[in-house]
Amino acid sequence: MTAKAKFRLKGVGQDAYLKLVTAFPLASIRSDEHLHEAHKVLDQLLAQGKLNVGAEMYLDALSDLVAAYEDEHHAIEPASDADMLRHLMEAQGVTQAQLSRDTAVPRSTISEILAGKKALSRRLIRKFADYFRVDARVLAANF
Repeated sequence: MTAKAKFRLKGVGQDAYLKLVTAFPLASIRSDEHLHEAHKVLDQLLAQGKLNVGAEMYLDALSDLVAAYEDEHHAIEPASDADMLRHLMEAQGVTQAQLSRDTAVPRSTISEILAGKKALSRRLIRKFADYFRVDARVLAANF
């Protein structure tokens, strides 16, 4: 028993998709050279701005293939609590003293986190996420 696709490309969308697949087939990426070529195609598509449905579908599929290869071969370790807090502070121009005053978190605690001597607790994650107006998951990567 075969299942019918819930969508079909027609017209310009189908033409664009087939043209892209013919130029750079959608297949598992097997090497860094292949990855480099896939990035070139992605860059070209992204530079075009608004894409038709066929090109958008192709872009999504190629992005998934690139992400799968990069996750396996070029994984990036999550940033440490210190790195994330430091980044948020620098991005918003906040000093340790100011963060301590505004959040009522002792400056010594902030210093220990930034030195990598102390991890963020759930309470601090919530407090800093609210303060910097970011999703708590940004700071909870190591939880």
